[in-house]
Amino acid sequence: MMYVDEVKTNIRNIEWGDFLLDTSYVTIKILLILLSYIFIKKMAKKVINKLFETYIQKHSISRGRAFTLESLTNNVITYVLFFILIITILQLLGIDATAILAGAGIIGLAVGFGAQGLVSDLVSGFFLLLEKQLEVGELVSIGDFSGTVEQVGLRTTQIRAADGTLHFIPNREITQLSNHSRGEMQALVDIDISVHNDLPKTLEILKPLCERIAKENPVITDGPDVIGIQNMESNTITIRILAKTINMEQWGVERLIRQEVKIALDENGIKLPETPLIVDKKS
Repeated sequence: MMYVDEVKTNIRNIEWGDFLLDTSYVTIKILLILLSYIFIKKMAKKVINKLFETYIQKHSISRGRAFTLESLTNNVITYVLFFILIITILQLLGIDATAILAGAGIIGLAVGFGAQGLVSDLVSGFFLLLEKQLEVGELVSIGDFSGTVEQVGLRTTQIRAADGTLHFIPNREITQLSNHSRGEMQALVDIDISVHNDLPKTLEILKPLCERIAKENPVITDGPDVIGIQNMESNTITIRILAKTINMEQWGVERLIRQEVKIALDENGIKLPETPLIVDKKS
């Protein structure tokens, strides 16, 4: 009962007018701080975007790399501004932020070993960008995943697969990376024909065909050339055709070569290998 009476007494002693006035004052201040945070964050994003646009115009840097660095810079700025926001609000509420930071430091030491993976992600992500290993929009293979880079963050790299799946890969796990978007690419097509065909005639058909394909397709930078016989079996001869293309066009060129070769072989009576008939003796 004594405790209840003491609480009632304290409530009666509260100057409700001053209390409401102070609460309103603090609330307005917090709202102004939040509005300032939102405004500064938007302005910072616009300034960063403008700076990177200017940087692209003045320096030979790809748009994909610029977008990657811009995204990373925006993330860092957002984290810093959010940290400042929290500290400012705590100070406004009369909470000693210094003591909290000191306590956070002690807690940080306690969980430091558990955060090694996070630190490794941050360091790995930094070197991925510093060494220009990949950029947004490039086609890459990372371990068992292949796809287009959508974002390189402080902790993870996002890869969009051909079927639309978005893979989130921790940066520390990127130990082997193959970039398929740097320099010329190779279009390789193997054509199987029957061993009963006239081989010199077949080669004479393919060579002018390749020359025509090269003239009609500016995405081809070299070839296509008939390399020759790649493999020979009992009923099949494999002829290899090789071309070089501008980046990301190799698959389309391979499909085109197969299509044109098939049409040309059919028009000239060149036969494809016959599939052996398998007879089930039990039937």
